[in-house]
Amino acid sequence: MALVDQISADIKSAMLAREKEKLETLRAIKSALLLLQTSGEAVTPETEIKTLQKLQRQRTEAATIYTSQNRQDLADKELYESTVIAKYLPRQLSEEEITEVISSIVSKIDGVTIKDMGKVMAEATKQLAGRADGKTVSTLVKQLLTA
Repeated sequence: MALVDQISADIKSAMLAREKEKLETLRAIKSALLLLQTSGEAVTPETEIKTLQKLQRQRTEAATIYTSQNRQDLADKELYESTVIAKYLPRQLSEEEITEVISSIVSKIDGVTIKDMGKVMAEATKQLAGRADGKTVSTLVKQLLTA
């Protein structure tokens, strides 16, 4: 089942269950995916995941800003939307799992130093696309290469 079809089915069930907040979030997701389709860019599962990650990151950043401005009501709404979006993303890997993948990449490339971080990051982002945060991957790569 395509992601847009799954979202549409979930919109219908949210409407029947009268879940206003969830419905609002699902409509935002569907809107973003439909914009992606009409943008002329090739729609692949990877581009859909990137779009969902962008939406989730926006919600998380907004929640952080609202919390710093003592607007917990708005922060809670953004965090709820972030959790709804997360349900459509692939399972995120733990730091241990990410470290294992990075270690295997480092072992494939001989004579790795901190200067080879670009090579390692390029391969890591390909293998971990959608399953790990880029900032976490970068931090772990630096730790492994400097150790």
